[in-house]
Amino acid sequence: MSGRNRWLEHALLDNIPDMAWLKDRESRYLAVSATYLDVLGVTDADVIGRRPEEIWPADIARVYLKTDQAVVRSGKRRRYEEARRGPDGLLRWYDTIKSPIWDESNNIVGTVGISRDITKRKAAEAELIASREQLRKLSEFEQQTREQERARIARELHDELGQTLTAIKMDLAWMRDRLGEPDIVQARIERLIGIADRSVVDLRRIATELRPLILDELGLRAAIEWLTQSMSERSGIPITLAFEDGQIYDPEVSTAAFRIVQEALTNVLRHGAATHAEVNARNEGDALVIAVSDDGCGIDRATSGKGRLGLAGMRERARLLGGSVAIDGKVGAGTTVRVRLPLERRPRRKTAR
Repeated sequence: MSGRNRWLEHALLDNIPDMAWLKDRESRYLAVSATYLDVLGVTDADVIGRRPEEIWPADIARVYLKTDQAVVRSGKRRRYEEARRGPDGLLRWYDTIKSPIWDESNNIVGTVGISRDITKRKAAEAELIASREQLRKLSEFEQQTREQERARIARELHDELGQTLTAIKMDLAWMRDRLGEPDIVQARIERLIGIADRSVVDLRRIATELRPLILDELGLRAAIEWLTQSMSERSGIPITLAFEDGQIYDPEVSTAAFRIVQEALTNVLRHGAATHAEVNARNEGDALVIAVSDDGCGIDRATSGKGRLGLAGMRERARLLGGSVAIDGKVGAGTTVRVRLPLERRPRRKTAR
C-alpha cells in the first residue's frame, strides 16, 4: 500500500468515533482506529499484523475468527451484539458490523469492521423492560387492591347494613301487628331510632374510608390531620403532624398527597414496628414537600424499590403530577418517605366564606 493510501486510510479510521479495523483474509489486522487502540490501551505495534487470538482472550478470539470467516465465505455483511470486559474489568456492550472487502477483480481480500459501544443503550433498554414489568405488577396489584376493597365493602354492607335493615323490617312487621298497644310500640320505635342512628354512623365510616369528604370540603391539611388522628387512635402509635396552615391546593395535588401519606403511614403501622411517626408538610418554592418519618425497623435502601408495590404506587401517583417520591432508610434506624409534588400555580390563601 502506498504512503498516500496509508495516510488516507488512517485519516478515515481515526475520524471514526468507534472501534474500527481492516483485516486480511486470514484475520490479520491491517489497520485499526485510534478509538480501537484507546479501548484496548495498546499501540499500533501491538495489533498490526496479529490475529485475534494474539490480542484477545480465547473465548472472544474464537467469536471474531468465526465471524470473520463467515463474512469471507458468504461475501455478506454480518451484524451482532457482543458483551466483553475491557482492561478496566467493566462489562460493556458493543454493536459490531463486519463486511467483506472486494478487490478490482471482485475477489474478497479481507474484512472491514466497526464496533460501537452501546452499553448506555442496553442499560436504558433493561431499565425500560424493568419499568414495564414494574408497571404491569403495579397494575395487577392495584386491580387486586380494588377487588379486595370491593369485597370488604360488600361484606360490611351485608354484615352491618344488611343485618340492620333486616332488624328494622322485623320490628316494623312486629309493630304492625300491635298497633293497639301504643306503649309497647313506642318502646320499639325508640329501639328503631337507635338502630337507624348506628346505620348512619356505619354509612359515614364506609364513605369516609372510600374518600373522606373532609378532603373536598376543608382541604388537604384538615384531611391529613383527620388521617393521622384516626390512624393513631386505631394503632396506639403517636403520630405528630406539622403542616403549613391556610393553604388550598388543586384537587389532583390534594388527592395524590393524601393517598401517598395514607399509604406511607399504612406501611409504618403494618411493617415498621415503630413507636412514633411524624408527618411534616410545607411549601418549597413551587412545590409541596411532605416527609413521613418513623423510628421503626427501617428499610434497606437498596431494596426500597424492589418488590414493594405500595411504594411503587406512591411513586406512580407522584410521577403522574411530575413529582417524585424518595425513600431514605437504614435497617434499625427508621424510614423517611419524602414526597415532592409540583404546584401548577402558587397555593391560594383561604378566603372567608
